[in-house]
Amino acid sequence: MLVKPTVSDLLEKVGDNRYALVIMTSRRARQIASGSPLKTNETDRSPVTLAADEIIEGKVTKADVDAENN
Repeated sequence: MLVKPTVSDLLEKVGDNRYALVIMTSRRARQIASGSPLKTNETDRSPVTLAADEIIEGKVTKADVDAENN
């Protein structure tokens, strides 16, 4: 099974910190599941996959996710 985007690609976007990647992805996925507007053109996928797509596309940063959670 081929998963896109790959973890290594996502890690490049968050500075090679797996913990930060997991936290960022899970927070954004929760926001999406709660009705936050999508920042990607991808559709019909799980909130986690949509969050990963937004991160890899550079449409979401750690600061964005942190600000929306406060």
